[in-house]
Amino acid sequence: MLSLLWEMVPCLLAGALIGRCRPQWINPLATPLVRFGVPLSLMGLLLHGGLNRSLLFMALLAVTAIVLMLVVLRSSRLITDALVLPDRQLASCIGNTAYFGIPAALALLPPEALPVSIGYDFGATLLAWGLGPLWLHQTNHQGHAYRWSSLASHLMASPATRGLLGALIVLATPWHDVISTGLWLPSRVVIVMALAVVGMRLGTIATRAPSPVPMGLLSPLVCKLLLFPMLMLLISLPLPLPLLAKKALVLQAAAPTAISVLLMAESEQCDASASAQLILRSTLIALVSVPLWSVVLNRWF
Repeated sequence: MLSLLWEMVPCLLAGALIGRCRPQWINPLATPLVRFGVPLSLMGLLLHGGLNRSLLFMALLAVTAIVLMLVVLRSSRLITDALVLPDRQLASCIGNTAYFGIPAALALLPPEALPVSIGYDFGATLLAWGLGPLWLHQTNHQGHAYRWSSLASHLMASPATRGLLGALIVLATPWHDVISTGLWLPSRVVIVMALAVVGMRLGTIATRAPSPVPMGLLSPLVCKLLLFPMLMLLISLPLPLPLLAKKALVLQAAAPTAISVLLMAESEQCDASASAQLILRSTLIALVSVPLWSVVLNRWF
C-alpha cells in the first residue's frame, strides 16, 4: 500500500494544486499528452510486455467483463434509478486503467504482471472509445441513427489504436529490441505526467464539489470499486490462468472511473457534473480500496 501511495499521491497532489491555481494550463498540457504521449507510452508498454496471444486474451477478458456489466445494468430490474442513466453505467465499469491501474500494477505486483495489465488496458480503451459514444448516443438521441463512421473515427483516434499501430511498425523493423528498451523510460515518464494531469482535472472538479457524497453516486461507486472487480474475479477464477494474472485482472477492474467517461458525456451532451463527481470520489477512494484488493487477493490466493 505504501509503495502505491508513494508512486501516485505526490503526482496527484501536485497536479491538483496546479489545477486549482492554474486551470487554464490543463488543455495545453493534456492535448499533446493524449495525442502523442499516451500512444508513445502505450507503444513502449506493449513492446516491453510483448505482443502475443496472451495480451490479446487479456484484452478479450476486459471487453467481456465490461460488456457483461453493461448488459446487466441495462437489463436488470433491480437497479436503482441512478444506474438507469447510461453515463453512470459506463462509470460503473470503465476504469482509469492507463493512468491509475498500470501504475498500481507496477507498485503492487511483480514485473511479470505488466503484460496482463497492458492487455486489459488495451481492450478496455478500445471498447470505451468504440462502444461508449454509441451507448450514450442511443439513449440520449432517440430516433437519430448513430453514424458508424463516427465509431470508426473514434477507434482510429483512440490512443490504444495508435499505440498498437506504432508497436506493430516497430516490431517490423530490425531495431525493435533497441527501440523497445529506449521507449521504456519515456513510457514511465508519460505515466507520471498523466497522473499529474489527472490530478489537475481533479483539482478543478474539487473546487465545485460538495463535501457529502450525493446518494445518486453511491450505486455507481459501489459498482465500480466493489462489484465490478468481483465480477472480474468470478470470470477469471475458472480459467486456466496463473494466479498472478488473475490478481492483475482484478486490480485493473478495481481502478477508479476513467476520465474518458467525462469526455464522452460532454461530447454527447449528457449531464457531465455527475461523471466529474464520480471520477473525483472514485479516485480518492481507490487510493485505499485498490491496495485493500491487493491484500485480500494475496491472502486468498
